[in-house]
Amino acid sequence: MNKEKLIKQIQKHEGLRLKPYKCSANKYTIGYGRNLEDNGISQAEANMMLANDIHKCIEQVETLHCFDKLNDTRQNVLINMCFNLGFYGLKKFKKFLRALELEDYETASIEMLDSLWSKQVGIRALELSDQIRLGK
Repeated sequence: MNKEKLIKQIQKHEGLRLKPYKCSANKYTIGYGRNLEDNGISQAEANMMLANDIHKCIEQVETLHCFDKLNDTRQNVLINMCFNLGFYGLKKFKKFLRALELEDYETASIEMLDSLWSKQVGIRALELSDQIRLGK
């Protein structure tokens, strides 16, 4: 068996789609014909996707003025929020980010909790808010 040849042929026949779509069998599919409904993804694939998504979030939050002033715990909170909200969603937390720039962690913590996001994610917001306030 020539695996390289097989891979190239399947790639040609399936085509590459980087966003989910419905295939001719009406199943959600992605990539080179990966049937997400019947096959899903493996734990290894989920871990790889998570690592890639976190890497992208890190690159994005490193552009924030406040990022370099923060300790590891507070940086991780920003990355966690970016992962959850998306970078542009995080940037909407203007009062929160301004408080971080001023190193006013008490106010930043309050601003996190004074949001629709906090109500939506519950315990996650409380935990992250404490980490911003305490720095640990």
